[in-house]
Amino acid sequence: MKDRIKELRSKLHLTQQEFADKLGIKRGTIANYEIGRNVPVDAVISLICVKLNVDEVWLRTGEGEMFTNRTREEEITAYMGRITGGKGTDVENAIIAVMARTSVEEWELIAKKAMELVEEMHKEKPDQT
Repeated sequence: MKDRIKELRSKLHLTQQEFADKLGIKRGTIANYEIGRNVPVDAVISLICVKLNVDEVWLRTGEGEMFTNRTREEEITAYMGRITGGKGTDVENAIIAVMARTSVEEWELIAKKAMELVEEMHKEKPDQT
């Protein structure tokens, strides 16, 4: 498990301190897991899986995929839980506030403009030679 914890942290581009902060535990605890001095208890394994969307079977055994596949609804629920739990940045909170005041018609216009943008970006640019 020590190698998988280190691999997960590396995949997430987190320092030991950043990884520990996300889990609410000490950096030294992460270091001890990674060198194999200690093995995380079930509660910490569960915390890693829930907080970081990690597949528990992979974390315990190395089998399967590192991350779980969540539905769109599960992703939205997890994100909103983080935001409403006071963990959102100022930018995220501002965006959510604006989104909450957006009407159905405005969402339809945003979707239309997003599609126009995609189409525009896929157009071939004229040869500028």
